[in-house]
Amino acid sequence: MKIIVGLGNPGSKYKNTRHNAGFVFIEKLWDYLGWDKNYDVSDWKEERKLKAQISEVRNQNGSKILLVKPLTFMNLSGESVQKVVSMYKVNIEKELILAHDDLDLKLGNYKIQLGTSPKKHNGVNSVEQFLGNRNFLRVRIGVDSRESVGESPGEEYVLLRMKESELDILKNSISGAVKELRSILSI
Repeated sequence: MKIIVGLGNPGSKYKNTRHNAGFVFIEKLWDYLGWDKNYDVSDWKEERKLKAQISEVRNQNGSKILLVKPLTFMNLSGESVQKVVSMYKVNIEKELILAHDDLDLKLGNYKIQLGTSPKKHNGVNSVEQFLGNRNFLRVRIGVDSRESVGESPGEEYVLLRMKESELDILKNSISGAVKELRSILSI
């Protein structure tokens, strides 16, 4: 089993903000797998005890992938991720993938790396603290395009809504990241 988590903040207030790039990623992956006839993809279901929205994906061989959107706010994401990992008893280092925004990467770029995070990301830090482990795969989605708004603190900048042109760039890079992750995981 693989657990793929997209980090973000719940609620319409945060839709189309840079901090929700992980949610955009996980929804795009859900979309791609839903179109692939080799997979049975469930609708999103709120699991209150896990503090997350979950979609179960099964391939024709019966292998399972769990797609997760934590419903805790970003800085408390580790609580939800830890509950999901514990309930499904997965090997963190082999079966957990975390997708999140990254201010260390320019908008339009992404990196898929093991154990590497942005310099400062409270959501990722929360996940690492709750799991007591940082050795899991990450999909780092670049969201930095501050030239257009001037220098502002990162914690404020990631909560600003993106322009339509920036959203298009983000969605294109996420499509590339989804395809690369599918290739890496053979899904």
